Amino acid sequence: MKTVREDLNPCTVQLTVTCEPEEVEAGFERAYRKLSKKIKVPGFRPGKAPRDVVRGLIPKDDLYNEAAETIVRAHFGKAIEAEGLSPYSAPAVELRKLNEEQSECEFILKVPLEPKVELGDYKSLSARRPPIAVSEEDIDRQLETLRQRRATREPVEGRGAEDGDVAVVNIKPTQAEGDGRTFAVVVGQTFPELDEAVRGMATDGVKVCGLTFPANFQESDWAGQTLECQLTMRSLTHPKLPELDDAFAQSLDKENLEQLREDLRQQIAKAKEEFYNSYVNEQLLEMLRERSQIEVPDTMWEQVANQRLREIAEEQAKQGRTLEQYAAQQNMTLESLVEAQRNEAKLHVIRALMVRRIFEAEGLKLTNEDLNLELLRMSQEYGMRPEDLLKALRQANALNELQFRAVFEKVMQYLREQSEIVEYGESQQSS
Repeated sequence: MKTVREDLNPCTVQLTVTCEPEEVEAGFERAYRKLSKKIKVPGFRPGKAPRDVVRGLIPKDDLYNEAAETIVRAHFGKAIEAEGLSPYSAPAVELRKLNEEQSECEFILKVPLEPKVELGDYKSLSARRPPIAVSEEDIDRQLETLRQRRATREPVEGRGAEDGDVAVVNIKPTQAEGDGRTFAVVVGQTFPELDEAVRGMATDGVKVCGLTFPANFQESDWAGQTLECQLTMRSLTHPKLPELDDAFAQSLDKENLEQLREDLRQQIAKAKEEFYNSYVNEQLLEMLRERSQIEVPDTMWEQVANQRLREIAEEQAKQGRTLEQYAAQQNMTLESLVEAQRNEAKLHVIRALMVRRIFEAEGLKLTNEDLNLELLRMSQEYGMRPEDLLKALRQANALNELQFRAVFEKVMQYLREQSEIVEYGESQQSS
């Protein structure tokens, strides 16, 4: 076995291991013996048939996979020990070459060493944020949203269709047989020619017009075509908003409108505070990173990046798209998408190390209240009940995610308390 060492950075050593021919032959021999035990050859006990007889019965992929695992396992530890390395976590293995006929095997070990973290001064950080102020306009907008959610629908009478109405319209190409097809649409939110055609139409109204259907229209046999069509307005309704009064507030379990407005003020203030805290966190973490000297093993962030890329690929595959097509939608090449994910993963790993070091250095502790609050935040983020999310995390053996997010929030709260946070007015926000 020959090993070539390359120090990629202070925390990552790459070992290129080339095995001797006899080592490769021994690995294949052990692979044959192991796999032959699963092969039934008439006249021989399992594992006792001659190699030449068994050879043609073992799938080549199975043989090479078993041989690769056997050879790498046999020389993995030796290569690391020979270089006097103490891996921080499991090394990454990449098989470069494996050939039975030529008795060749070459593989690469990327060995992670302990991260090097020299934190800068984290008690004199600074950040800027807008003041957490709730205006009457903020409350009015939220009230309007609540009214929209409680709206009922009433038939339109005495006028034609207007934007925002819900129209049930039948569309029948004049050259087609049958009764046409019926759609429920929001006027002003379909496609330009149909919106223009239905505006002003009353219930039971009929008109003939030309329509050019979009290329992505839901009825594929009409998509992209220009057809003369007969439109029939089957029904037309519009939303009726509830009056903004004490009765409306009571329907939301509030004593009166004044109490509803005050509760909304508090909710909006809390939402703004959480949003601005995230904005401040970004500034503090970036300032601390610039002050610190941190080296991390490549394997730590490569695993994160590769996992994220696999998740994106799976999400896109469900929608019938490739990773290359997804990248193109983001105005990126596949290479630039991969590089962006790698950079983002490395940043997240560095930040996680900084947070953990501060947590340990300051002797911070997690309480049950910290964990429960984080569970509540996560459940709101994922749209799940807290008890269902906790069960899912346990089943996925992912409770460490809950714990780290609680640690992160604890540390960031500590940093915000230690830092100078300067508030600026809305007029200065873009400067």
